[in-house]
Amino acid sequence: MNDHAATLVVPVLTIDGPGGAGKGTISGLVAERLGWHLLDSGALYRLTAQAAVKHNVAVDDELELARLAEQLDVSFPVEDGQPRTLLEGEDVGQIIRTEQAGERASQVAALPAVRQALLQRQRDFCQSPGLVADGRDMGTVVFPDASLKIFLTASADERARRRYLQLQEAGVDASLSSLLKEIQARDARDTQRSVAPLKPADDAITLDTTRLSIPEVVDRLTELLAQRGLVSGV
Repeated sequence: MNDHAATLVVPVLTIDGPGGAGKGTISGLVAERLGWHLLDSGALYRLTAQAAVKHNVAVDDELELARLAEQLDVSFPVEDGQPRTLLEGEDVGQIIRTEQAGERASQVAALPAVRQALLQRQRDFCQSPGLVADGRDMGTVVFPDASLKIFLTASADERARRRYLQLQEAGVDASLSSLLKEIQARDARDTQRSVAPLKPADDAITLDTTRLSIPEVVDRLTELLAQRGLVSGV
């Protein structure tokens, strides 16, 4: 497809919001429940940043990073029910989820040429029977005609706490105070960048998950989709 016109015939749920709000977990569970396709746009930026490391490209070399983004050799195969993330045939699923990788991805995502290079690749995920798109500018830039737009958020303290617990469960040492500072710095960069800054779309529904459980959020989103006649029997 050459534009976002497909969103008019294929239902699209966009879930935007800051890091640590639960977008990835929620998006995956909603897509699984509905049998829809899933776009983790953040993974594309993380993969571009990882490709830069692999090919010794500086995170501020905008033109070369855009070239990498256009030619990104990535795939997301599912094996034994578990999704994998392959970059040039190498499984980098864990590498791109570190805090350092997230920091690099945030820097790369602030570059206009990189965002433009990845725009059409993201829109190509829009396929029947539907798409759940998780990111920072899904509802504002990538899928402006989306059927339902959600801006998922939570307090910075709560997002830092969640990330801390995730790392603890993974056996990774972490500092809660350092995580909070990193989240606040990333929020500032994402909201203040000149291209596609992090903000709710004008027609988005903001959902604060600070005091909500994951099942409660998933149920709420499927209810909203059902209310708009986009799904049934879920």
